This record gives sequence, C-alpha cells and structure tokens, in this order.
Amino acid sequence: MIVWILFLALIIFFLALDLGVFNKEDHIIKSKEAGIWTAVWVTVALSFSGVIYWLFTEGLIANSTGLTPDSAVLKYITGYLIELSLSIDNVFVIAVIFSTFKIPPIYQHRVLFWGILGAIVFRALMIFFGVALITRFDWIIYVFGVFLLYTAFKMLKGDDHEFDPKNSFVFRQIKKIYPITSQLNGHDFFVKRMGLNAATPLFVALVVIELTDILFALDSIPAILAITADPFIVFTSNIFAILGLRSMYFLISRMLQKFRFINYSLVVILAYVGLKMLFSHQIEIPEWLSLTVIAASLLGGVLASVLIKEKEETEPKNTTEE
Repeated sequence: MIVWILFLALIIFFLALDLGVFNKEDHIIKSKEAGIWTAVWVTVALSFSGVIYWLFTEGLIANSTGLTPDSAVLKYITGYLIELSLSIDNVFVIAVIFSTFKIPPIYQHRVLFWGILGAIVFRALMIFFGVALITRFDWIIYVFGVFLLYTAFKMLKGDDHEFDPKNSFVFRQIKKIYPITSQLNGHDFFVKRMGLNAATPLFVALVVIELTDILFALDSIPAILAITADPFIVFTSNIFAILGLRSMYFLISRMLQKFRFINYSLVVILAYVGLKMLFSHQIEIPEWLSLTVIAASLLGGVLASVLIKEKEETEPKNTTEE
C-alpha cells in the first residue's frame, strides 16, 4: 500500500504543479508548448519503467501474476502505448465537443485539467473491477475479446465519428437537471443570472468529455487487461497516458486532417488485442511481439497519412475554340 500511496502522491504533485505553477494563468496552448509538454510526459512515463523494474526486482510490490522484472517492464510499456494510441481517437471527440459548445482555446486547458481528475477516479474503479473480474472469472476474458473486436469493426465502418454533442443523451439530461446558459463568464463553470444559478458551456463540455472518456475506457481498459492483469502495471500505464492526453490534444488537434489514416492503426491494435484475449489460453504470445505490432501499427498509420496524398477533385477545364 505504501507504493500505491506514494504513486498517488506523485500524481497529485504533478497535477498541482500543472495548474498551480505552469498554467496558473489562462492562456492559449500553442503547438510548441504542447510539443514540449508531450515530450516531457512521454519521457516521464517511459522513465517510470525503471521504477517498475526496481519494484519487481526488490519485491516491493505485490506480484500476484508472478512477473519477472523484465516481463513487468515490457508489459508496462506495451500497456502505456496501447492507452496512448487509443487516446488519439479521444482527441477527435474532444475537438468536436469544444467546437460544438464554442469553447475558446484560452479555456480549453482548464476544462481538460478537471476532466483528467475525474478520469483518474473513474478509471481506477474500472481497473479495480476489471482485474477482479478476470481474476475471479476466467471466461470474462473472452467477453472482453469479443467486445474489442466489435469495437474495431465499428471503428472500421466509421460509426464512431457520427457524434453530435448537443443531440447526445448526456446533454439532454443535463438540461433537464440543471439550467444551462449559452454565455461564458470567464473560466467559471457556473454563473448566477437573475438570481438563478446556471451552468456555463465550460461545465457542459466538461461533463460531456468526462462521460465520453468513460465510454473510451470501456475499450482501453480491456485492451490493457489483455496484456496483464497486474493492477499496479495497468493503473500506472493508464494514468500516465491520461496525464499526457491534454498536451497531446493541443499538439495534434490542429493536425487532425494530416492523420487521416491513424484510425486504421487503432483498428489493427484493437483487433490484435481482441484476438490475443480470445486465444490467450491456447497461444502464448511474447510481449515483444505485442509491442512490435502496436508500434508498427502506429508508425504505419502516421507514415501513410504523411506519404499518401489526398485526391484533389479538379474540375475539367473549359476550352473554347475561336
């Protein structure tokens, strides 16, 4: 428990440093700043693999699945890359939500910050119950596997991008429960108008992002559980990916059109981990192979997006003979 408490204290320290020091004043996050912070978070997350190795070598963490230090590190990095890659699809949805509710760029970081706090709590609960289910019921891994294959199929068809936040079930329920105003009041989530408290578009966007993140977690948590059922590795890899999501959003949300093939990478990753779950009791797949498949899928999607030019529709030229 001491290791868990220290890790949670580290996360709280990072978040306090983020909002209280580096982003104390609302400002627009530019691509250069977002790129630096993305590199920082990825470096911190990958460096933590050294801590994982040390903890498992010294026996300082419960090792219910009997992992060797080397295997624990590979599983941690693989889980982190899975969560990070699946977060890319989350970026598309966040961009749609901000656009729909007309959230100015200067306030977007604040919304995402509080969204991260909620995501940590909800994902911790989902990981706890997910690990408990796999530990208690072996057959549940087949259910997760089929679900991931179904998600990959839906993503391949493109159904996930037909999303209108203002027509969503969540938005309609918020309107029924609490008054909503279309006017912003700085970075405030609530405002008092004519003696009545009302939620601003910032709060509505926060709630919609929070609940859509839970839906995304239904994909990502089973995907990481396909790699390992060790709760500490699943939790730490997941949380580090979430912490880097904000800077990654500001980095790639402005380049969404350039990564038009990245969805196919996510389809391959989800299909792979789904099949890995379905055949987990029959085939022993080494971790280096999983890591290679995930890295190659992401690299392939990025390279295809950069190298393959979009077909430009050109109108036939009208030629007249005199």
